[in-house]
Amino acid sequence: MSIQEKIQELTELRNEAMMGGGEKRIIAQHRKGKYTARERIDKILDEGSFEEFDMFVSHRCIDFGLDEEQYLSDGVITGYGTIDGRLVYIFSQDFTVFGGSLSEMYAAKICKVMDMAMKVGAPVIGINDSGGARIQEGVKSLGGYADIFQRNVLASGVIPQISAVFGPCAGGAVYSPALTDFIIMSKSTGYMFITGPKVVKTVTGEVVTDEELGGAFVHSSKSGVCHFVADNEDEGIMVIRKLLSYMPQNNLEDPPLYPCNDPIDRVDDNLNEIIPDNPNKPYDIVDVIDSIVDNGEFLEVHSNYAQNIVVGFAKMNGSPVGIVANQPDYLAGVLDINASRKGARFVRFCDAFNIPIITLVDVPGYLPGTAQEYGGIIIHGAKLLYAYAEATVPKITVILRKAYGGAYDVMGSKHLRGDLNYAWPSAEISVMGPKGAIEVLYFREIRDIEDPKAKAKFIAEKEAEYREKFATPYEAAKYGYIDDVIEPRNTRFRIIRALQSLSTKKDTNPPKKHSNIPL
Repeated sequence: MSIQEKIQELTELRNEAMMGGGEKRIIAQHRKGKYTARERIDKILDEGSFEEFDMFVSHRCIDFGLDEEQYLSDGVITGYGTIDGRLVYIFSQDFTVFGGSLSEMYAAKICKVMDMAMKVGAPVIGINDSGGARIQEGVKSLGGYADIFQRNVLASGVIPQISAVFGPCAGGAVYSPALTDFIIMSKSTGYMFITGPKVVKTVTGEVVTDEELGGAFVHSSKSGVCHFVADNEDEGIMVIRKLLSYMPQNNLEDPPLYPCNDPIDRVDDNLNEIIPDNPNKPYDIVDVIDSIVDNGEFLEVHSNYAQNIVVGFAKMNGSPVGIVANQPDYLAGVLDINASRKGARFVRFCDAFNIPIITLVDVPGYLPGTAQEYGGIIIHGAKLLYAYAEATVPKITVILRKAYGGAYDVMGSKHLRGDLNYAWPSAEISVMGPKGAIEVLYFREIRDIEDPKAKAKFIAEKEAEYREKFATPYEAAKYGYIDDVIEPRNTRFRIIRALQSLSTKKDTNPPKKHSNIPL
């Protein structure tokens, strides 16, 4: 065979691999509103940057007639490319080949790109669209999943890992996305569940649809498994690219710096008016975030889940930061089980990848009640405390209004190695709110006053005394727990100056194999 004939053979094999499971299955994929595995890669990566691995891999199974059905690439496309010029590794499951089911060789391809990503220190993107394990291969496919899980765990906190669920993701397959840093799901086409509707009906008698059991809405609002919901795959791809723009390539690098045309000393007079005079009246913390970050651009994470706490990424003078903020507009910003878990995971991600943490505090405490106590609020609440205490990245906290009880300690306080802690003049820092404190401190006196008007007057006077003495930022500032009381409209400037001063911060934790966070 001449060299030209060999080149022709190569071209034909490449063309065969590019067709995946064939034209009919590609058409069926498009009819479902889904892109093919290769189309997804082309849309995520910079144009012309994709370098593919293992195009000519095929399965090795000879049972159940599979020896007569071979497809090049074997159901997953793998390789590397760039996003905005920065290196990433990627794998994209191909539903047109055996329903995207995972085989021994399929898993080996994914493991190869993950190993390469770890060697060079670059993020990994996984696009999930698979029917699960390839049943014909039995334990080999199960072993393949475990090989991937092991790499997910070893890569955790070393390189960013992002999962997109643009099709089914069921059974053991769900644990790989669950072990990664962020999960994006597409509406209508993305599903995640351990067991599907048929098995659920057989075992429990429940009748549910794919969407009700494991759709994007369920996992973004109820379970918290999903971090972002995309209306379609194009939006999901945009989120992936945007998300990576806030992250370093690995844990040994700092996040990228960007040019900033938003003045450092820009003031917002609206912030001086945003806190209501009535301490029980809500406001939207996102308005505060939008006003202080560069160009009002804030990428909120977990926006549909535990909405009493807001977390997400922004830039301050071109530097990526993570923001954690109580949301007075939802459950008064109280901390509960889900909010604690959500906040803790985000804080730990930022700490792992050298992203400074900005905390905006307006929290009346932890949510009381049997449901919270029975659900383990003590353990789950401790996760957020643990995350802040463990974090060594720059930590800047601004108390806007309420900071009551243990929630004051937990939300990035000076006592948990907060670097710079500021407060607005409206801040109230105390063991509890004035009303509750007076009911405890003057219980007997209040009980003994029979006249309702006299009782109300006594309570009002004592509340005012307590508020003036304890529910102010100046009592905490007296002890150095607050570094400065700042004018709200200057918040952006003060935070950016603080970040600049902390750019060379060095802090360490005691040597250990690993910590034992309360799980």
